[in-house]
Amino acid sequence: MTPQSAIEALNAHSDEAEALKMRGYHKVARPYLGVPAPVIETLCKEWRAACSLDERLAVCAALWDSNSFEGRIAAAKLLTQARIRPDDTEAWALIKSWVPEFDCWAITDAVSIAGQKRLVWNPERVEDLVPWVTSEHIWTRRAALVMTLPWTKQNTPKEAELAVRDQVLGWAAELASDHEPFIQKAIAWWLRELSKHDSPRVHDFLSQHGQKLKPFAQKEAARKLASQDYARLFNG
Repeated sequence: MTPQSAIEALNAHSDEAEALKMRGYHKVARPYLGVPAPVIETLCKEWRAACSLDERLAVCAALWDSNSFEGRIAAAKLLTQARIRPDDTEAWALIKSWVPEFDCWAITDAVSIAGQKRLVWNPERVEDLVPWVTSEHIWTRRAALVMTLPWTKQNTPKEAELAVRDQVLGWAAELASDHEPFIQKAIAWWLRELSKHDSPRVHDFLSQHGQKLKPFAQKEAARKLASQDYARLFNG
């Protein structure tokens, strides 16, 4: 398994008609191959089985550097794994190195899902994200929220998990006045997921900071709260 063979495998499944549709949808100037998502999933599963960790990291780096949409999505999927043995330090470093190059929501979110696994494996890495919150780069700011989504999901969080939850809510409060739509959507996503497991914290957040959010983000953030709570929060 080599980086070049991985690139050739993706190219072998290219579809110009689909690539044209994707180019129009994403509106970012880069190569599009038109490879269906299930094919990428299948290839990545095969590559994970065939590669040592060092080989996989080399394949990921080459796929990313190819700059094709499918190459970058595949690079992210190759690192979306709960445990990477024997050590995931280089995988986390590679993910972080990609963040400044994010240029669309789809790639940002795909890599952020890979990043979630590395953060859960070593929660101390959440501190690496602190400077991202104030970055001038919109996709870096979004990644800080999407990568920390696992901390919305615990029903009985431990003290350390609550500390991360409150830390990210602090970031969301800081970003609530950021009216970039993809930041507003990320805040709403984080709050909506948290409301399924910790609705009091979401209610408190929206009581204090909800008026800073755009109306669509207010509605999405509160979607899992009781309707009377939404009315009380945003309709006086």
